[in-house]
Amino acid sequence: MDTSKIVGEKIKSLREDKHISREELAERSGLAIEQIERIENNIDLPSLAPLIKIARVLGVRLGTFLDDQDETGPAICRKAEATDTISFSNNAIQSRKHMEYHSLSKSKADRHMEPFIIDVAATDDSEFVLSSHEGEEFIMVMEGVMEICYGKHTYLLEEGDSIYYDSIVPHHVHAYQGQAAKILAVIYTPV
Repeated sequence: MDTSKIVGEKIKSLREDKHISREELAERSGLAIEQIERIENNIDLPSLAPLIKIARVLGVRLGTFLDDQDETGPAICRKAEATDTISFSNNAIQSRKHMEYHSLSKSKADRHMEPFIIDVAATDDSEFVLSSHEGEEFIMVMEGVMEICYGKHTYLLEEGDSIYYDSIVPHHVHAYQGQAAKILAVIYTPV
């Protein structure tokens, strides 16, 4: 499954259904028109913060872009089924760091939380731009050590440690000293 095409197509379809121009979506979301075009044309799959801004303008849940089924009951995700990945780029010009997101709930319609297992690749990147969006995040480290920059504070989390925070506060989540890691992340965004 090519998730980037699904996301771009869904954004374009929702935008057109609501009679919102690309220019209006860019203005209301605070994103550049070029970024909207690149997303809709399946050139970029952005980080979560821009996707959340787009979802807010379109009046949908973040999960709407990732849904592939309409299950209203409980959604079971077996270990072998969590292999599809989504890579979100941070879109910084000099930094194309990626994390591979394994959705644990894409079959659940009308959800308000987005649970992911995230494989954090090793990187030489040390320049991080904090971002913020409405909602809350919960992160538990499964492997490795993670560094969370939250407002003016920095926290190191080791395997088994977790953090729960308001994502309106500027933050950035990355592996400590560029080492590979794995986390469970649950993101809540109000509609």
